[in-house]
Amino acid sequence: MMKTLSRLALAGAALALANQAVAQVTLYEHEGWRGRAVSANEAVPDLSRYGFNDRASSVVVEHGQWEVCEDADFRGRCMVLRHGSYESLRGMGMNNRISSMRPLGHRERYENEAPAALPQPTYEYRRRPEEAVFEVPVDYVHAVMGAPEQRCWVERQQVSEGGRGANAGGALAGALIGGILGHQIGGGSGRDAATAGGAIAGAVIGANAGANGGGKPGSSEREVRRCENVPAARPEYWEVGYRFHGVEHRIQMASEPGPRILVNRDGIPRQ
Repeated sequence: MMKTLSRLALAGAALALANQAVAQVTLYEHEGWRGRAVSANEAVPDLSRYGFNDRASSVVVEHGQWEVCEDADFRGRCMVLRHGSYESLRGMGMNNRISSMRPLGHRERYENEAPAALPQPTYEYRRRPEEAVFEVPVDYVHAVMGAPEQRCWVERQQVSEGGRGANAGGALAGALIGGILGHQIGGGSGRDAATAGGAIAGAVIGANAGANGGGKPGSSEREVRRCENVPAARPEYWEVGYRFHGVEHRIQMASEPGPRILVNRDGIPRQ
């Protein structure tokens, strides 16, 4: 009986103390790889033995493929997780539902495979299993905005069609009519001159009439694309400064921190 209890105690210690370098899978209590973490490098039939039943909200798979199941002893609904980082289990319906997990052999495809994981490393500041952290005050936070964004839209606009130039058809018709009228005036050389003058005058009138529709410029509607540059909607990152053990630290963070942040013994942020 004592030997059995000793084996169980050693198994629990191996699970709880497995570090990120040797662990094949790490479960995190909160989304985004935050909160308490438990790691394993072999099958775990029942996570309740380690106080982590139905508590995992994000996962990092360091090696291989792992099957996580809703019930103990790998029963109930199960999902296969491949190498990579899973920031949230909510989308696959496994948030706070994992009760057992085990490694699987390599296969090209699994019927119950989870959505693709993010490549590693994905979250530099995630807390490592059993890592001691310290709370320190933030000295300053500067929001750094990204480059301006271009926004475009299409609108309808009135476009004038006047002043398109002389109309050749109108000029020809005007010249013909003007010539006929001029030919009826006078006689001899006078008639010839009147004919020529009438043709010229008629051509001018006809051309102008055809060009602008009788002196009234026209217009139509058409779609016009317009663009403008606007400031970025949110900061690209936050520059954060703090002191830990007398050393000043400056880092860039993807989200705005609160008045205090957690760091490890080396002063590196942890969330």
